Amino acid sequence: MKPFDQFAVIDWSGEAVARPKGLALACAERGTHAPTLLAPTGGWSRQGLTDWMRDHALARTRLLIGMDLSPALPFLDRGSYFPGWAQSPGEATALWALVDQLASADDHLSVRNVLTHCEVKRHFRQHGNCGDLFPSGRGRLRRCEEGQAAMGLSPYSCFNLVGAAQVGKSSLTGMRTLHQLRGMVPVWPFDPIPDEGPLIVEIYTSLAARAALLPKGRSKMRDGAALDSALAALGADPHSPLPRYSDHATDAILTTAWLRKVADDARLWSPPGLSVQIAATEGWTFGVI
Repeated sequence: MKPFDQFAVIDWSGEAVARPKGLALACAERGTHAPTLLAPTGGWSRQGLTDWMRDHALARTRLLIGMDLSPALPFLDRGSYFPGWAQSPGEATALWALVDQLASADDHLSVRNVLTHCEVKRHFRQHGNCGDLFPSGRGRLRRCEEGQAAMGLSPYSCFNLVGAAQVGKSSLTGMRTLHQLRGMVPVWPFDPIPDEGPLIVEIYTSLAARAALLPKGRSKMRDGAALDSALAALGADPHSPLPRYSDHATDAILTTAWLRKVADDARLWSPPGLSVQIAATEGWTFGVI
């Protein structure tokens, strides 16, 4: 695999507004310089970040992009994303197309019409409306999320849309972006790793926090000193002070430093639990082994 020259992490958000406060982007080149937070006036939109990635595809930038979302729903536990529905897709790329199609009338790359679809909504736990096909307990998990749990992390089901830690809405909105970038920006492990141009991988910011020796349950950095201490644990230089510190900004910066540090580790590109079927249907979190 040809090494990457640049690295970026996008802290994603499923909030159904034009410019979600939870969106953040940090970038870094090879070396030890601290990642830089890129923040346009007024903040990012999901479409703006999608266009940013498309521009790098056109420029053939050798860029590894980590996106903090789940690029697919659980499949292998039930042999289907939406068991009992004849139109349920059979692989992740078809799922992305379906989500984008159902949400085509939704503004800001949001997914309201996906979650009100008569068949799809039956599988999700939403505020005041738990679908009749949402199982008891925490909900369905992908194989890589079971791997996260085995590593001592705390994954959430993509079908759970309730609570501050839910990841379902951000994942569904992210699928719209992945579909719109189809054919321009490959996504690991659904696509082969290219020798030029950008590549997207799924990341979990808690892996970076663990590598930076941040204690579980207290991994959020809300000031410059805490961020610099975590960066130093990853071999990165102190960062340029930010006008405002938020969990999203510091997560993006730290996880970019982590992604740069581990990107050349061959073990992470061939995790033992990743099969051909998983690569086609559920995907894998980069760093879970």
